[in-house]
Amino acid sequence: MRIDGRKNDELRPVKITVGFNRFAEGSVLIEMGNTMVLCNASVEEKVPPHVQSGGWITAEYSMLPRANRERSKRDVSKLKLSPRSAEIQRLIGRSLRGAADLEALGERTITVDCDVLQGDGGTRTASVTGGWLAAAIACKRLMKAGLLEQMPLKTSVAAVSAGIVADVPMLDLCYEEDSSAMVDLNCVMTADGRLIEVQGTGEGRPFTVEEQQNLVQLCAGGIAELTALQKKYLEEAE
Repeated sequence: MRIDGRKNDELRPVKITVGFNRFAEGSVLIEMGNTMVLCNASVEEKVPPHVQSGGWITAEYSMLPRANRERSKRDVSKLKLSPRSAEIQRLIGRSLRGAADLEALGERTITVDCDVLQGDGGTRTASVTGGWLAAAIACKRLMKAGLLEQMPLKTSVAAVSAGIVADVPMLDLCYEEDSSAMVDLNCVMTADGRLIEVQGTGEGRPFTVEEQQNLVQLCAGGIAELTALQKKYLEEAE
């Protein structure tokens, strides 16, 4: 039996609040168990210098000082982005661009800010799932305003973690499970089950290709549920 009584292939309870921030073009508060991430999508009518054609989608990630069990210093106090935050925000940006038609976006930039209000494992995967929904809501509003002819996000993108704890494969690890996991894996997928990114680490022991595939299949089941929620909330968003 898991710490919170879930089955090994069961997601934590998921709650999504759309429009949490009234000013952002797309805003989603996503809660997965005790993890809470606020994802705000902002639209600018310009692109970075390196973009020669079409638009751009990028992300920033930050964890509030008391999101964890002990206070952590803000990145700004160290005058640089922490390596962990930099790696995660690159993951989020890659994931969102992986399912986008940047030409259809036009010469504009969508920046998705993912701020962890409370961290209990899976903050990067929750950021991808909530970040895609926030970006999609922003695009939907651009279409409604007549600024976009078509949805530039061609498919949804969601993510979840899985791991091996005491030799048992489990989906969507909470902090206690994650901290004792022998193997930790994060998976990003499209709505039709195609992989965008897989991050797997043998933290306690090496793992086999078969074990990796089993974990990816666990993630696929969870991502299918998250994809259905994304579709529901996007359809309801004004």
